[in-house]
Amino acid sequence: MPIANVNGQSINYSDSGGDGDAVIFSHGFLMDLSMFDSQIQAFGDEYRCIAWDERGFGETPVDGPFSYWDSADDAVALLDHLGIEKAVFAGMSQGGFLSLRAALSHPDRVAGIVIIDSESGAFTEEQIEGYGAMFSQWQLDGPLGELGETAAGMLIGDSDLAEEWIAKWQARDRSTLQEPAETLLFRDDITDRIGEINCPVLIVHGEEDQAIPMEAAEDLMNRLPDCRGLVKVPGAAHAPNMTHPELVNEAIRSFLNEI
Repeated sequence: MPIANVNGQSINYSDSGGDGDAVIFSHGFLMDLSMFDSQIQAFGDEYRCIAWDERGFGETPVDGPFSYWDSADDAVALLDHLGIEKAVFAGMSQGGFLSLRAALSHPDRVAGIVIIDSESGAFTEEQIEGYGAMFSQWQLDGPLGELGETAAGMLIGDSDLAEEWIAKWQARDRSTLQEPAETLLFRDDITDRIGEINCPVLIVHGEEDQAIPMEAAEDLMNRLPDCRGLVKVPGAAHAPNMTHPELVNEAIRSFLNEI
């Protein structure tokens, strides 16, 4: 895949080259651009679909501390590199964190947002402690074992995809997780600024999500000036675009056609 040297980073990305408007897909924590394969397959000819590996994941290295505001800048710099003036930002979990921030810091570049199982808030002290311990263990050498199964269960749920991702995580250099983990754990709360986002937004959320509760999606919906709907995905955990692509793709297609 091509590499874009932008914003001081070497970003691995894919570009479907479709004829229509641009959509940039931003993945969740522990994931990579391949988590949007079903969406690229569905929309890649009709829309110009960009997917990318964020700092510290997939084939994009991380070179030090960063924030999700920096990640938003990475995404916009990638659009610059590709000659794209404006795009719909579709983000799952941490991809949603950076997409919301892109709408705040670069409103002229964001045509709309698709938020998949994400939120505007920050972690509580209890969550920081719990997830922090998990991420510290994750970086140790050796088999992931039960930890990998726990993470896959939380992110993907009961799906054949879980074993695929556990194998992928096991094969990676897990020592690079430190900076991305700190970014996730200590992100800022932008809830009070959500009312500044004026572009159209679609929210998609798994009904069985254990990582981010449905209440967070409902709160986000109520705060957004132009939320076009909250699609609740029955039986889905934290990554419904992977486990329930038909329903999610239908919702995304309707949103893209509407805006």
